[in-house]
Order: sequence, then C-alpha cells, then structure tokens
Amino acid sequence: MSPLEKLFGKTAQMTVLEYLMEHKGEINYLSGMAEATGLYHSSVARVLEPLLENNIVIEKKIGKQIRSFSLNEEHRATQLLLTFYDGLKPVLGD
Repeated sequence: MSPLEKLFGKTAQMTVLEYLMEHKGEINYLSGMAEATGLYHSSVARVLEPLLENNIVIEKKIGKQIRSFSLNEEHRATQLLLTFYDGLKPVLGD
C-alpha cells in the first residue's frame, strides 16, 4: 500500500497523482497511465482535469489527437506536494 493510500484511501485521483509523482520529469500518455495504474482511460482523463485546472499537471498536444502530460515541477503547489510525498515515503512507505 502506498503512503498516500494509507493516509487518504484509494481514489482514482490519488492513484494518478502518485503515478505522476513517481514518474516526474517524464512525459506520460493517457493510455500508459491507465495501463500502469489499472484505471480506465476515461477515469484517468476525468481525474486529470482538476490537476490541469490547478496547474499541477501540464498538458501538451502532439498532433491533433495525442495528449501528453507531466507534472508542473515549477509550480509551488506541485513542489509542496512532492516534498510532502518524498517525506512520507520513508515513514509510511510500501
């Protein structure tokens, strides 16, 4: 069980956020996130919306249909989330 899941329970948004934090600095695609997290493609797309609206995640379109996502590591809220998450892992880790 992940540190965030231990504290906040298992939700699709928490699962996607944790996946992105574990893969910070990487470009991620909806299909890859869905496969890696075990969530439906539509669920991943739905829970990404508030993260995009709050600038936690950045979306880049590649062509007309492909969307890529990455953490906005420049945003102060994202930096705080990463600090919090990195601090939890040694205390409540898997």
